[in-house]
Amino acid sequence: MRSDLMKEGATRAPHRSLLRALGLTDDEMKRPFVAVVCSASDYIPGHRHLKDIAEAVKAGIRNAGGVPFEFETIGVCDGLSMNHKGMKYSLCSRELIADSIEVMLTAHPLDAAVFIPNCDKIVPGMLLAACRMNLPSIFVSGGPMLPGEHNGVRFGLSEMFEAVGSHASGKIDADELLALEKSACPTCGSCSGMYTANSMNCLTEAIGMALPGNGSIPAVYSERIALAKRAGAQVMELYKQNLRPSDILTEQAFQNALRSEMALGCSTNSVLHLTAIAYEADVKLDIDTIDEMSRSTPQLCKLNPASQVFITDLNQVGGIPAVLKELARKDLVHLDIPTVCGTVRERIECAPDADGTVIRTVENPFRVDGGIAVLKGNICPDGAVVKQGAVVPEMMHHIGPARCFDCEEDASAAILGGEIKEGDVVVIRYEGPKGGPGMREMLAPTSALTGMGLGSSVALLTDGRFSGATQGAAMIGHVSPEAAVGGAIALIRDGDIVDVDITGRQLNVQVSDEELEKRRAEWKAPKQELSGYIKRYASLVTSGSRGAVFEK
Repeated sequence: MRSDLMKEGATRAPHRSLLRALGLTDDEMKRPFVAVVCSASDYIPGHRHLKDIAEAVKAGIRNAGGVPFEFETIGVCDGLSMNHKGMKYSLCSRELIADSIEVMLTAHPLDAAVFIPNCDKIVPGMLLAACRMNLPSIFVSGGPMLPGEHNGVRFGLSEMFEAVGSHASGKIDADELLALEKSACPTCGSCSGMYTANSMNCLTEAIGMALPGNGSIPAVYSERIALAKRAGAQVMELYKQNLRPSDILTEQAFQNALRSEMALGCSTNSVLHLTAIAYEADVKLDIDTIDEMSRSTPQLCKLNPASQVFITDLNQVGGIPAVLKELARKDLVHLDIPTVCGTVRERIECAPDADGTVIRTVENPFRVDGGIAVLKGNICPDGAVVKQGAVVPEMMHHIGPARCFDCEEDASAAILGGEIKEGDVVVIRYEGPKGGPGMREMLAPTSALTGMGLGSSVALLTDGRFSGATQGAAMIGHVSPEAAVGGAIALIRDGDIVDVDITGRQLNVQVSDEELEKRRAEWKAPKQELSGYIKRYASLVTSGSRGAVFEK
């Protein structure tokens, strides 16, 4: 046992005395020690209930003969940090979470680990740590919240952000805004649509690191507690089998996750995170591979914010196993590879067939290609991503004049102030991994555009990110190279004609190469006044096209 490093032999008597201070018995001292890595928090709705999940996990571990030790990580709520300085710290928390877990599990060597995340950057942060530590590991998330309901219509947080734009344009009054505010988030759990948190929890299941149901069982269902108990017991089986993340997170597993991502119409952030996790797992995964998967995978689900279908509806028709089963009918899934509980083939044997509505069949998909598209062109030679499955048809190809802003705040003020007109292409730059720093999400400006009725006539592109809650307009993120390193997005000027061709997977500005080179010669990076962690992050982080990872 790895934990013998601190509990076996005469020289470890002092260590054992400290363990006995925790109340451990002689019998427990001989058992495997299991980390329960939890991200509980009193002010993140998705994490408010995770202590209950952790208690269930610990019960499962004890029932199966292990000794659980819980510790907690930090976590940032993207909704609460949206549209202010706090969002600069969201993505960069991913690396901090991974590093802190590495510290804890190296300083205190345990034998296996159960990871309990729920929201956006916490899931990939823990997956990075699981790859790095390579202990027998399993994930169990806190699950999605139930959708809100107002006047008989279900809705989620994305519609709440859109309501801000509707209020600013006079479409709804303050009383209606307040009524929506009180209804949007009725329970604990990760926000109810296929936003980043639910995307990553579903993909953790699809990639094989969590039990079936991890991505879709609602947070408030008793079934979620039972799932946590099973996860605690199952980690002991993984320990006995010596089955580790490196055995599960293979190239084939990542391909299954990518297929699922495209079929589900996940958040574009999942591209960023899967790329980063693959890098940590020493699996080759680049933007071109993602593009290839997108072109050859049908979109089978159209979940909120792209529709009024929610994660709870997906759960009722079989969840991720049913999606994988339908993809397997077209030979798009690797079946004979391991997961934390059997092979993929064994997982989907008992899954229901696609219902045809929430999960469409491969013969009748929402799209013949995936929900996420990779674009390239003179603006983004290293790539950019768009959640094409949530873009309205009339915005799949849009040509218009650029309106350039060097930060999100200026763009949001212009949108809410009525300065953006039909046909414009809003360019928000210096919001990339280095330039932000932190690659902020842009849910506030995108939702404001949609709420003001401009979602079918205005495009937006950025070297930052878009929330999984983005829908309607053509919203292109992760433009690489970013502005802060001299990427072409920094050279666009007001009035330049931008051609957004999602169908053709192209993103170009109609300016000659010679003119762009002339502008590049005149360009200077803006000076930043940074301190603390964000300064260190900016100096270490790489391009969004590489997952915004740190070099190993």
